[in-house]
Amino acid sequence: MAIPLHTAPARVRRQVRRLLRASAYEVYAFWRRRPVDPDVVLYESFGGNGMLCNPEAIFRGLRAAPDFGHLKHVWVLSDKSDNASVVREFASDAAVRFVSPGSQGYYRALATSGYLVNNATFPTEFSKRPQQVYLNTWHGTPLKRMGYDIGDPASRVANVIRNFLSADYLLAANRFMVEQMYEKAHLLRNIYRGEIIEEGYPRIDAQFTDVAGVNSVRDRLEAAGLPLTGRKIILYAPTWKGESFARPNDDAEELIRRVIELETLIDTSQYVVLLKTHQVVHQFAARRKEFRGRLVPNEIPTNSVLSATDILVTDYSSTFFDFLSTGRPIAFLTPDIDDYAGYRGLYMEPEEWPGPVVRTVAELAVELNVIARSGQRIEVAEGYAAMQEKYAAHEDGHATDRIIDIVFRGKRAGYRVGPVARDDRRSILINVGGMTPNGITSSALNLLNAIDHSKFDVSVVFPYSRRPRVLEKQAEINPAVRQFARVGGMSGSKITHAVRRVAWFRGDLSAHEHDPVQERLWDDEWTRCFGSSRFDFAIDFSGYGQLWATLMLHAPGAERSIWLHNDMAADAQRNVHGKRRQFRSLTGVFSLYRGYDHLVSVSPALAAINAHALDEYASVEKFVAAKNLVNAPHILRAAKLDVRQAATDITTGVVPGWATDLTAASAPTTFVTAGRLSPEKNHARMIRAFAAVHSDHPETRLIIVGDGPLYEQLSRLITELGLSTAIVLTGHQHNPYAVMAASDCFVLSSDYEGQPMVLLEALILDLPVVTVAFGSAGDALPTGVGLTVPATDDGLADGMRAFLRGEVPTAPFDNAAYNQDAMEQFYVAIGTAQPRG
Repeated sequence: MAIPLHTAPARVRRQVRRLLRASAYEVYAFWRRRPVDPDVVLYESFGGNGMLCNPEAIFRGLRAAPDFGHLKHVWVLSDKSDNASVVREFASDAAVRFVSPGSQGYYRALATSGYLVNNATFPTEFSKRPQQVYLNTWHGTPLKRMGYDIGDPASRVANVIRNFLSADYLLAANRFMVEQMYEKAHLLRNIYRGEIIEEGYPRIDAQFTDVAGVNSVRDRLEAAGLPLTGRKIILYAPTWKGESFARPNDDAEELIRRVIELETLIDTSQYVVLLKTHQVVHQFAARRKEFRGRLVPNEIPTNSVLSATDILVTDYSSTFFDFLSTGRPIAFLTPDIDDYAGYRGLYMEPEEWPGPVVRTVAELAVELNVIARSGQRIEVAEGYAAMQEKYAAHEDGHATDRIIDIVFRGKRAGYRVGPVARDDRRSILINVGGMTPNGITSSALNLLNAIDHSKFDVSVVFPYSRRPRVLEKQAEINPAVRQFARVGGMSGSKITHAVRRVAWFRGDLSAHEHDPVQERLWDDEWTRCFGSSRFDFAIDFSGYGQLWATLMLHAPGAERSIWLHNDMAADAQRNVHGKRRQFRSLTGVFSLYRGYDHLVSVSPALAAINAHALDEYASVEKFVAAKNLVNAPHILRAAKLDVRQAATDITTGVVPGWATDLTAASAPTTFVTAGRLSPEKNHARMIRAFAAVHSDHPETRLIIVGDGPLYEQLSRLITELGLSTAIVLTGHQHNPYAVMAASDCFVLSSDYEGQPMVLLEALILDLPVVTVAFGSAGDALPTGVGLTVPATDDGLADGMRAFLRGEVPTAPFDNAAYNQDAMEQFYVAIGTAQPRG
């Protein structure tokens, strides 16, 4: 007897879901190898919630057009029982079939249909094939802020952006949608290479029906159990609530309470109140008996209902923009406007809305009774007319015909169809890695602040993550920068991926350029992530990941650069707990170097080291240098915070004792270092050196800021040396600068480094610096500043003693001049400028 999946252990459920996803990907990969059928149209509306919205209007328009009788139509329906009437309507029609989301039939249609029509998004695995034509109609003019305008993490809109960039056509009901929603809110300006059609909304054509059409809608409503009995219709059509379209709030209880209260306050002999929920929340209302006789079935299109509606009541729904074309009254019930506007934000103030805006049902009833007696208030009528002109000027009942002309007949003359706005800036795409709190992330953030955004259109890409530390760093990205979060996984069969993984295991990634199957796999992944976007410059700033290093080589027509933040050959050999954890992955990345135009180290000395150590992978002229940048204002602001507050544990609220001691008037002389606790940083040498210093100078202390794989090992060493009260391992600190600023001298003990940004940060904080000598140490500090000592226990101990004697030279650090020089190096390194002289 089969056990229901929801009762199985979590581990089993995860495994089953993993297998189901793998099966779906395999089916999709199979059909992507089959020809595209130009005579098949796939329609999806609200993820399969029904035959609804603009896709439904276009479908019916094509069905009625004599020249498109040869087309076959596939509709995505998640529940046929919820859409029984349309299923019955086309049950005997061989040209129309239905598929369930995620089914084999769905993936076959997604892979092989010549035309794709969606009013929201296809799933993350979707990647448009070159032979397909994709029309994304979206589902309304937004009153609520959209896309990046909300201020949420990029992951929230990642799949929307993917779909938009993949579409050949985006549909706009008005100029506001073009400029505000597409170009600004979703940052499509400059990079979207499809076209936007601004010819009105096909779904609104249903509102331009005649008396017979209105009566037909009323008959359909009554057949669904809604007792109109000759009364006029007040339609209450609120939007969905919550922070995720995929997981909306269940607000059915308050919706029905409002409807029932309103019924007691109006003349129900003249008016009937119907509720039309948003498609994504209909399920919550449909299963409750209180909604019977009040709830409009989901399968009856909203715009058909609007054609028979006498007064519309809504909140923040785009439905009111549709209803403008009727010229009939609108009222707005917004009890939660303070909270809602605070989270999502609104594109226009309530004072601009084309109808009375109220907070309670009682106030709403007053306004509706006024409208019933006298019509729309005079002061509202003028604003209503202005809104009609701005948002509904193209609505004339024939938008569907125009869309079919453009998309399916290829007719363009006389129609409003064209590209998004573009300027003369050159475009840069930068992979910034995992955005975890580390030196690479800090360097990337500094770079993104310093790039001249008046000359360059900049985008960054990073993996999807929900980790708070990562989201904090993503939130620090300059707002002028477009953010892509990579969601979903690569398409392709399991055999194709097995071949790829075997090659990766061997440390050879070159198959992507000489094996047609592997090359297509990566080209498809580029399209899946970025659609038809093109960039002048593609940069792998992280430089450590096989996936990203390969993917950037598939940026069409771009000049490509990869960053070398360290002695990369030494990094490949780095041993952690007896294992060279990065050897295979970095060897694979090295095999890609020949495909890059520029291999950018973060200092001239490091460029020479990498050129020598990696000469078998690329010619010497490809190895160039560009210093990392610093963000002095941020560092100085953070350093001014109270170190006790900065070090407080956010989960327990506990202030560590060392933070309190650090601010005490009698605090001992404090050496400090900051960095990941990994082998190349050689903190063990620093600990042993400090032990020698501390034995002679017991009034000293060492603070080590950071976390990493060697934490326990270093803790044991500190205990063995009897230094538990003199050396502090702070773990990760959200604000290391406050700790550094409260210390006396910065110490570095690394075996090798690229360009240790922490040294520059110490100089910004006016800290004396003692560092051991390593390969690129000559570029690490300005001439005559700090003290470089031999990379031995005794050498580092002597450096600390030199500080105690006041013998470590210091000087003011000109961060502005440094950054200007670093940016000039960056532009030269990626190939957008020539070196001076």
